[in-house]
Amino acid sequence: MRAHEAGALHGELGTRGPAWLRTPEDVNALVPQLWPRTVHRDQAGALEIGGVSVLDLAEEYGTPAYLLDEDDLRGRCRDFASAFAGADVYYAGKSFLCKAVVRVVDEEGLFLDVCSGGELAVALAAGFPAERIGFHGNNKSVSELRRALEAGVGRIVLDSFHEIDRLTALAREAGTSPAVLIRVTVGVEAHTHEFIATAHEDQKFGFSLAGGAAFEAATRVLDEGVLDLRGLHSHIGSQIFDTSGFEVAARRVLELQAQIRDARGVELPELDLGGGFGIAYTTQDDPSAPADLAKRINKIVEGECEMAALRVPRLSIEPGRAIVGPSVFTLYEVGTVKDVDGLRTYVSVDGGMSDNIRTALYDASYSATVAGRASHEPPILARVVGKHCESGDIVVKDEFLPADVQPGDLVAVPGTGAYCRSMASNYNHVPRPPVIAVRDGASRVIVRRETEDDLLALDVG
Repeated sequence: MRAHEAGALHGELGTRGPAWLRTPEDVNALVPQLWPRTVHRDQAGALEIGGVSVLDLAEEYGTPAYLLDEDDLRGRCRDFASAFAGADVYYAGKSFLCKAVVRVVDEEGLFLDVCSGGELAVALAAGFPAERIGFHGNNKSVSELRRALEAGVGRIVLDSFHEIDRLTALAREAGTSPAVLIRVTVGVEAHTHEFIATAHEDQKFGFSLAGGAAFEAATRVLDEGVLDLRGLHSHIGSQIFDTSGFEVAARRVLELQAQIRDARGVELPELDLGGGFGIAYTTQDDPSAPADLAKRINKIVEGECEMAALRVPRLSIEPGRAIVGPSVFTLYEVGTVKDVDGLRTYVSVDGGMSDNIRTALYDASYSATVAGRASHEPPILARVVGKHCESGDIVVKDEFLPADVQPGDLVAVPGTGAYCRSMASNYNHVPRPPVIAVRDGASRVIVRRETEDDLLALDVG
């Protein structure tokens, strides 16, 4: 495809602007908001992360690999902790969890939310303080709840009447009174994908506010007198850029809090507003800085409390992917390059939907760049695809890459720290990639690459 033809199509897609304004230098340029903070190109055009060239990392660890910028991760933890001073900031275990990351989260003073027994096991194995763990999930098993009680988990977020009964019985048996929050479905439609919007009425999470279930849940907990009801929890979705939804959610949750106060004489001391803040996957995404988010959300909570004549509760916030998402990029090697009748160029890499399912699952958009060198060739419109036997195996739907992209080139895809390794699979029996942490010129494996022996070890036939 000729450059001006690619530009016309790319202009329609609206991801990078008109191609006739693009030059080879644009293809080599890095948009800062898409990459971890220490990433830059060296004199030869190869990416460096944490002071280490991707050429060296690829040679030592192979590809594909998730590369984590530890300084960037720590910096984002600190940014949110500082911005939301006085609040409890929860790192989302489901976004990406391993013992090394748990230790970073602990060292930076954040809280940790988990939503399964496995995630809780990783947190405890890494020595994370149980009192700073929040336990989510719409179907926690008896064994999971029992383990949470035994470990002394700080907050258990109640999600159903069955769970209230289940936890009450376990707590009575154990002679303990765990602190709990009630998850409230507030009926707010976040501007995000249907599958990651979590506060509209027709979904599996929480107690309905409109139908009265949330008030009934609070009443049941208070009547039983076993669980320590600390507050209410709301989560309206993920990859959210607009704080207007939080204003509506806060108003509705605090109205319920006032209703509980008026009916039962109990003013709950805590409020978890969730979070799910968005990150930049392409140049069209414009995430807010943590300080701006904190300023707007604190103002919302204070204003709504004043309207409801409530004391301002202790706030909890869950930034979600906004902490680890931008701290990682995935490094691939190109295997084949195929021009399809002038329509587009398919660049096949050695990973795909087994290490990043989000494009197929959510129609997510990503960016990409040739990572091992600079190029002086004109840009072409390319689609980065994986190696799996599946037509939907797309990593990056549309991106400009240099016309001389070729087998053996390294390609980097930023913004893959959240929900890529954690949702990875062994589709086509492909082993999952390693996670490599890089900092101050040194690298280390924090999650090793799977092997064929790992795959065969589970096959007992």
